[in-house]
Amino acid sequence: MNMAGPLTLIMAAFAVISAVFTVMALVAVRRRRVIGTAMAMLLGLLCLTLAALAGSVSLATHGYRALTHEVVAATVATRVTGPQQFSATFTFADGRRSSFELTGDAIYVDALVVKWHPWANLLGLHTAYQLDRVGGRYDRLEDEQTRPRRVYPLAPPNPVDMFQLARFLARFGPVVDAEYGSATFVSARQPADLELRISTSGLLFRRLP
Repeated sequence: MNMAGPLTLIMAAFAVISAVFTVMALVAVRRRRVIGTAMAMLLGLLCLTLAALAGSVSLATHGYRALTHEVVAATVATRVTGPQQFSATFTFADGRRSSFELTGDAIYVDALVVKWHPWANLLGLHTAYQLDRVGGRYDRLEDEQTRPRRVYPLAPPNPVDMFQLARFLARFGPVVDAEYGSATFVSARQPADLELRISTSGLLFRRLP
C-alpha cells in the first residue's frame, strides 16, 4: 500500500493555495492595502509550511510498508559456512536481494514500527514497519560478550528518519499512537529456508517446508 500518495496530493494542494495567497499579497501591495497584504502573506506562509510538513512525512514514509495484518517481510535462506558462522540471503517483499556473512548460533533481525492514530489513516498514514538490522546471535552469554559479532543494515538509506519525525509531530497533538522496535531470532545451526513475518504484534520467523 502506498502511503505517500495522499500526502503528495495534500502537499500539492497546499503548495497551490500558498501560490494563490502569494499572488493575492502581490495584488494587495500594488493597491497599497497593508492589512490585506499582511493577511495574504501570513496565510501563504502557513500553507507553504503545511506543504513542507506533508512533503517531509511523505519522504519519511519512503521505505516503510503499510502493516494491516501479518505479512511476509522477506524470505531468508541460511547456510552454515563454518563453526558459529553462516550466510543469510534475504529476498525482500519489494524484490531486492541481499546476502550477509554472519557469526553466531542464530540469526537475529529487528524492525522499527510506527502506529498512527486512527484519524491519521484518513491522510493515508497506516501502521508501518521497516526492517532495520540483521546480525548473528550466540546462544551462550559468554560468547555474546567475547566472540566476534557482525551486524548489517537492512533498510535502504532515507534522508528523513521516521522515528525522529514521529517524535516531532507528537508535540502538536495525538498524531502517533505508538512507536517501538520489534526483534526475533531463530537457530542457524542447520540450513533453513524461512519466512520473516511481521504483524502488529511484532516480528517472527516461520520455517518453510
